[in-house]
Amino acid sequence: MKSFALLIAVATLLAVPAGAQIFYENGPINGNVDAWTINFGFVVADSFTISAGTTTITGMSFGAWLEPGDTLQSAEVQITSQQLGGNIYFQGQVSFTQSGCVLNQYDYDICTETGSFKGPTLNNGMYWVDLQNAIDSAGAPVYWDENSGIGCHSPGCPSEAGENFESIPSEAFSMLGTTSSSGSSVPEPESLMLFASGVLAAGALVRRKLS
Repeated sequence: MKSFALLIAVATLLAVPAGAQIFYENGPINGNVDAWTINFGFVVADSFTISAGTTTITGMSFGAWLEPGDTLQSAEVQITSQQLGGNIYFQGQVSFTQSGCVLNQYDYDICTETGSFKGPTLNNGMYWVDLQNAIDSAGAPVYWDENSGIGCHSPGCPSEAGENFESIPSEAFSMLGTTSSSGSSVPEPESLMLFASGVLAAGALVRRKLS
């Protein structure tokens, strides 16, 4: 059986679609502290920063908590100028590919979810990505892993975050895209990995848990 100890023993690199690069990351998946519901009417928003020049967003990856054996099929992604508001630069139901799932101590599968989409082209600055209306194979709750931005490397991290306008610690995710400033892809940090060693000790139980 898969064990959560694999998170410590094995560092699994973030799955990045061909042609895409990570331009912002908020640190590795924690998988052992907390997570926030992104379906059943709950919306979670995290800030991200563009700092390498004009960037076209092409996707994102995030850490999810799921019932064992469950599969995330899609989630609504929204990119805005403010937390859960302001200018809407992108909004759509995005299909996600699931990988690297391991079982944690709360009997949830902790998985990397990666999705591609035709996002906006944005200048340097801070923006927000919102996740909601997640659809899974079992009709069960889907949670976004909370990591408080610990271990992040990008300018502007750790992210600010909110759930239904309530301030919360930030989540594990990476934004994918290309920059037109130098005519090449945004370089991916060599040390970046969504699953990484150094998993934190257990803390609060999953919030917004729907049973």
